[in-house]
Amino acid sequence: MSLIHELFGRSPFGPMVEHTKKVHECVEMVKPIMEALAHEDFKEIHRLQDRVSKKEYEADLLKHEIRANLPRRFFLPVDRSELENFLRCQDKIADYVEDFAIILTLRNTTIHPTLIDDLFAYVDQIFQVTGTLLTAAVEMQNLAEVSFGGAEARTVMELLTGLSEEEWKADRMARKISRKIYKLEGELDPITIIFYEKMIIALGSIANEAENAGDKLRNMLIS
Repeated sequence: MSLIHELFGRSPFGPMVEHTKKVHECVEMVKPIMEALAHEDFKEIHRLQDRVSKKEYEADLLKHEIRANLPRRFFLPVDRSELENFLRCQDKIADYVEDFAIILTLRNTTIHPTLIDDLFAYVDQIFQVTGTLLTAAVEMQNLAEVSFGGAEARTVMELLTGLSEEEWKADRMARKISRKIYKLEGELDPITIIFYEKMIIALGSIANEAENAGDKLRNMLIS
């Protein structure tokens, strides 16, 4: 009997959290990839990109198994479509991590020394966003096992509000880095600037989609 099948014996939220954890494993790969880029270890970037692709595939398998086993009706005040929307957002998070990793394999590009600290701070902020999402999903599972009201629900809502604030911080950091990039136009060739922007956009998409996933959890609470 599979883990997903066993979890469905309790509620759909168990499998949902397992999928969230697997997606978060994908996000955890971003920092070591950035570290390899900072050290100009391009061979390591390719190796890590393979690991990301494997984790993204594992997340896909979980997603398909959840959808295959998700009952049309269950005794919880949440529609099937709301869970599917959450899964869709989670799926995109893993896809964007894979996109980021693939981008870095396309060209052996060095990072300008003045950007390194800001980029690592940005990566840490994105991890904060997805980490808050994971915590909210776990709390949502605990909430579903009791009720969808009271102090427990307020705790989840507070986490989701915090998630939005963390994503807002990530957006501000992205704009700051972009401004620094374009101030380097006299030192960098246009292709390198475009490459940096592709990195920023891919990373920002991870945080944006995590916020979208948080919105789906919020919809489950208020529906």
